Amino acid sequence: MAVQRIVANIAAGDIAAARKFYGEIFGLEVLMDHGWIQTYGSSARMTVQISIATEGGSGTPVPDISIEVDDLAEVLERLTQRNIAIVYGPADEPWGVRRFFVRDPFGKLINVLSHI
Repeated sequence: MAVQRIVANIAAGDIAAARKFYGEIFGLEVLMDHGWIQTYGSSARMTVQISIATEGGSGTPVPDISIEVDDLAEVLERLTQRNIAIVYGPADEPWGVRRFFVRDPFGKLINVLSHI
């Protein structure tokens, strides 16, 4: 037996807000759309991981989702252009990542990071 995929599910009243946040800011594609559920992803191969934590590191709360990107400054600029508040960072962390936290339209705490 091998795990094929892990999907984060977020309850939402307004699915269109997901396209603006996950599609426009992170460039994720709609992979599936049944009207009541949309799945976003990328054609690039992603590693399957699940993290269990007592804190988010550096004294922060545990984020709901972590998204690793290749250009942190670009994502930060897209959020700034849309007046979406950054709730932590950007910070260079002692474990070798630069990151910031932002809340998605559904209130989930998102850890956006790049390895230094």
